[in-house]
Amino acid sequence: MIIFRYLSREVLINMMAVTFVLLIIIMSGRFIKYLAEAAAGELSANVLYGLILLRIPGFLELLLPLGLFIGILLAYGRLYLENEITVLRACGMSHHRLLLITLGPTVAVALVVAFMSLWATPWGSQRVEAILLEQEQVTEFEALVPGRFHETEDGRRVTYAEGLEEERTRLAQVFLAGRSGKPDDPRLGVVMAESGRQSVDPETGVRYLVLENGHRYEGVPGQADYRRVDFGEYGVKIERTPVLERVSKVETLPTGRLLGSEEIDHQAQLHWRLSLPVLCLVVSVLAVPLSRVNPRQGRFARLLPSILIYLLYISILTSVRSALEKGDLEQVAALWWVHIGFGLLAINLHFFALRWAQLWWWCWGLLPRWTREE
Repeated sequence: MIIFRYLSREVLINMMAVTFVLLIIIMSGRFIKYLAEAAAGELSANVLYGLILLRIPGFLELLLPLGLFIGILLAYGRLYLENEITVLRACGMSHHRLLLITLGPTVAVALVVAFMSLWATPWGSQRVEAILLEQEQVTEFEALVPGRFHETEDGRRVTYAEGLEEERTRLAQVFLAGRSGKPDDPRLGVVMAESGRQSVDPETGVRYLVLENGHRYEGVPGQADYRRVDFGEYGVKIERTPVLERVSKVETLPTGRLLGSEEIDHQAQLHWRLSLPVLCLVVSVLAVPLSRVNPRQGRFARLLPSILIYLLYISILTSVRSALEKGDLEQVAALWWVHIGFGLLAINLHFFALRWAQLWWWCWGLLPRWTREE
């Protein structure tokens, strides 16, 4: 039990450290992307942190298996380097028992990944899609950023405000330019006002941007024939489409709905979610033999080749998933054949690691001398 706690602690500490670093890197990249969209007025700054938090389960379901894989490599690599594994073997611990001990923390991590993939990630993805959809449907007034020009999606109107006052309920020094009539109408309307506010018609629910104390100029650019109108209040209708409550993306569907569906993309998504916990089990069995290093080689001797094997594993899985969702493959069992293939590779490395090492050094000895010199 003492050895189990010691080895499990080493694996989990290294796993959490690796996962934390990778999570910070990915979250930083995603946060910068959202921050750029907020600076452009496409997102509200109030939803940035919510979006990042809701994305975390989706990040963790993929980072935890990688963190577990690298954690085992680093933890056991250090034990081999400091000859602690040699001492344990001298005390009667075999490689088979080491693998069984490793499966203890692996099962715990697999359960966490199962919770993420089957429930937390779909729920978070649905909330993220709802927030993004709502942000796409926000009014022009709500999307304004002080000191920046904001263009509508159809490109027919540009709005600028010097500042926002009274908790973003009033605009100061407003500039508005847009086409006055049909898309082919050459006339351009320009409005400048001291202030502006949003008004809602209580009967129809239609929203208006009400500009106060300003001037409106209308004419064809480059021609002196234009019209000027002074106004105390000038209303501009704000178009807003109702927010859709349902999100159609497969990633956001609850697992319960996928269970009863016969559509191939739904089945592919379901088997992908079920395969992520299995991924944890396979990579742990794969990492134990790959972590065996000679003290003379150093702790990181096999780290790069091992990561390449993991990347190959993930790449094949994601390629099969994409092919299933596109309809290029019709058998969802193809995902499980990938797990079976790498599982057999892991078992082969575990039982025949010495044979593979001898083959490696034999092939290495066949190379010309100049290729092996430093």
